[in-house]
Amino acid sequence: MSRLAVWLTLGLAGGWPLYPQKIVFWGGRADQLRELQATAPGTTVVAASQENAAAQLADADAIIEPPHGRIFALAPKLRWVQTNSAGVERFVGELRNRPVTLTNCRIIQGPNIADHAMALLLGLTREIPRAVTMMAREEWGRGQLRLVELSGKTAVIVGVGGIGMQIAQRAHAFGMTVIGVDPRDLPYTFFWKKVVRPDRLDEVLPQADVLFLAAPLTAETRGMIGERQFNLLKKDSYFVAVSRGGLYQTPALVQALDSRHLAGAGLDVTDPEPLPKGHPLWKFDNVIITPHSAGGSDEVGKRRMELYKENLRRFAAGEPLLHIVDKEKGY
Repeated sequence: MSRLAVWLTLGLAGGWPLYPQKIVFWGGRADQLRELQATAPGTTVVAASQENAAAQLADADAIIEPPHGRIFALAPKLRWVQTNSAGVERFVGELRNRPVTLTNCRIIQGPNIADHAMALLLGLTREIPRAVTMMAREEWGRGQLRLVELSGKTAVIVGVGGIGMQIAQRAHAFGMTVIGVDPRDLPYTFFWKKVVRPDRLDEVLPQADVLFLAAPLTAETRGMIGERQFNLLKKDSYFVAVSRGGLYQTPALVQALDSRHLAGAGLDVTDPEPLPKGHPLWKFDNVIITPHSAGGSDEVGKRRMELYKENLRRFAAGEPLLHIVDKEKGY
């Protein structure tokens, strides 16, 4: 019996879809391909790269970890795209008018990015960079540090998704009052004092000792934190950005730091990115910049692979996928 005949028999029996499905894992390693293949034996899972993209994508039903949206034009049969990140602004434009399901990693990256957000804040409030500099000079300098505790302070978190919720949990554990900003109706949890809609952002900013940015980058959120918003924050407040640099207006942040209105900023994301040499943000001693590395950890790869496997199983079985992106909203 031919392979196609076997597939038709299995499909009619309800075991698998009516035709073989080809899954392209961009840059996938051999061990990853075997692991995915074992999850859905009836599929064909292959790796692809820039060199063989046209050949591998021509008959692909799905792509895992696409590098950018331009390759989608090479895949006329495409029905599912799984990204390796929470942000999907690189992909939605090419997929908006195609019947392709887009899924992301918005929840599985929450713990590590929230850890990073708190690390940036604690680095600022405990003046760790200054202490490290004194250490390099073999200088004790205990009285030179201006130290701030988090207990009793208020955190405003813009974006209450998988990342923002994890930041809220950690901030609450430090004794902070937490206010969320999100366009959705969210269930009550004891982490929050309240959650308000984005049109009330300016109303809650004056309460913030710390402003966290954890929202997706969309047409509505781009540049949402500008000169007015920075000025509304308390004097000597902190600013931490871990989702996308395009959410805040960089010149306005530089101005807020230059005027000493902000006590400091922790930035894992910038605009432009990478931040070029000579940029004003590099010069501040009260700014901690990390190279968009919050998404990495020793555990996130395992969670990501488990998501890929579950979504592949569901795709092969014709079941609803996890973490589907609303392509119109962009998240």
